[in-house]
Amino acid sequence: MSGRTPRLLAATLAVAALTLGACAEKTSTDTPAAGSSPSATFPVTVGELTLEKRPEKIVSLSPSATEMLFAIGAGKQVTAVDDQSNYPPEAPKSELSGFQPNAEAIAAKTPDLVVLSNDTNKIVEQLTTLKIPVLLTPAAATLDDSYRQITDLGALTGHPDEAADITKRMKDDIAKLVKDLPQRSEKLTYFHEVGPELYTATSKTFIGSIYALAGLENIADPADADGKNGGYPQLSQEVIVKADPDFVFLADTKCCQQTPETVKARSGWAGLTAVKNNQVIVLDDDIASRWGPRVVDQVRAIVDAVAKVPA
Repeated sequence: MSGRTPRLLAATLAVAALTLGACAEKTSTDTPAAGSSPSATFPVTVGELTLEKRPEKIVSLSPSATEMLFAIGAGKQVTAVDDQSNYPPEAPKSELSGFQPNAEAIAAKTPDLVVLSNDTNKIVEQLTTLKIPVLLTPAAATLDDSYRQITDLGALTGHPDEAADITKRMKDDIAKLVKDLPQRSEKLTYFHEVGPELYTATSKTFIGSIYALAGLENIADPADADGKNGGYPQLSQEVIVKADPDFVFLADTKCCQQTPETVKARSGWAGLTAVKNNQVIVLDDDIASRWGPRVVDQVRAIVDAVAKVPA
C-alpha cells in the first residue's frame, strides 16, 4: 500500500518478503497563520520533527498522505505531489516518484515539509542532510495508525481542529456502518484480490483489518502464517477453488481490468460460491490500497455486500 498500484505493491512486498525541542515561550510565530485552525500554534513537534512555523510549500510523496492533507484543509499549502497521487483531482501532480524518490528532484521544489510513506534509498537521511524537514508516514497496519497520521499532519500543518474533526467523523461513520450487521453463527469467508496473479492480503494487513470489522474470515491467512510474505502472499488457483470463498473482492479493476465476468471465466472459478451467488465485488483500486479518509468508502462497500447475505 504505497504510491504504486496495488498490483505492483503486492508483488514488491512478496519479493522483498517484506523528540526534538519542547515548546518554548510564546513568540509571534505562535499565532495561527491565515487558514489555520484557531488553536494552531507553532513551533510544533511530532516525534523527532519540529517545525518553527506553518509550512507553505509541502511536497507529498504518498497518495494516502496527499488525501489526508487535502481532507484536513491543508491542500493550498501543498505545492507538489508524487506521480501516483491522483486524488483529489486538484492535487498538484508532478513527475516526482514516491516509489523511487530522488533527493535532488524533491529539493528543486524548495519544500518546507516533505511527507513520505517509506524510506527508500535512505531518502529521509538525504533530505535531512539538505535541511529539508521530513515526516515519515509508513503504511498503516490499523485504523488507529491512520487516525494518528491524520492527527500528526493536522498538527504540523496548522490544522489540528480539522484533523480532529476528520478522525471523529471517520470513527463515527465506521461505527454506524458495522453496528447493524447481522450476527452469524458461522463467519463468511473472502478472497481479496490485489492482482490477477492472485496476490492477496492477509488479516495482518491494514486491508485485512478492514474486512475483520465486517466479521469476515480471510482464506489467505494460512498462506502467510509465519509472516514471511509481509502479509501479501500469492495464492494458487487450486487453493482458492478449494477454499471456496463466499466473497471475492476485486481491487484490480482499474489497473488490470478484472471484472466478475473475467473471474467467472477462470478455470474452475465458475463453481465458486462467490461466483454462483453474484458475490464478486468490484472495488476501487486506489481506495482499497490507501489508508486515508476514504477508507470509510471501503468499509461501506464491504458492509453493503455482507449485509445482502441472509444470516
